[in-house]
Amino acid sequence: MIFKTEALLEELKQYVNSHVQFVQSLNEFSEVDLQRKKDTKSWSVVECLEHLNLYAVFYNKEIQKQLQNSDNIKSDTFKSGYWGNKFAVDMLPKKGMKTMNTFKSKNPIYSKLNTEEVITNFLKNQEKLLELLEQAKQKDLTRIKTAITLPLLKLRLGDTLRFVIHHNERHIVQAQKVLKN
Repeated sequence: MIFKTEALLEELKQYVNSHVQFVQSLNEFSEVDLQRKKDTKSWSVVECLEHLNLYAVFYNKEIQKQLQNSDNIKSDTFKSGYWGNKFAVDMLPKKGMKTMNTFKSKNPIYSKLNTEEVITNFLKNQEKLLELLEQAKQKDLTRIKTAITLPLLKLRLGDTLRFVIHHNERHIVQAQKVLKN
């Protein structure tokens, strides 16, 4: 798939802004609502956000490092790789989507989480992601490669950004469903 770089980054920025707005709206809910789970194996809203925080620690740092180390100048188009596109598309929430297993180190279930701290960290991580999206406008999203949490694999920067933000969307939708129950 080929994308216009500017349009892709704008679309990703809109996702991030909508995630920020949702999390900012959580102050309307009680601590009990935000910590409530559907059952013992599911995540609460706070656990969904903490899961995203755990991934943001890795991805924000990796994306920033690769942007800073790159001499590749801006390109008007981004060409997605086969695996990067597959991972990014598979992350988007869809009707009847299956749950996926996560790494133990990224699974916050049964953790004692401070709601306010988790929300604050989430918002900081998303603010950083918005800065990285802005920086990416001046780079070649196809040529820059980033490590991912799966060992030995590297994705094109554009695919990594899509994957991370689609993964965020998946868990924001999950958190919204928890609040509706």
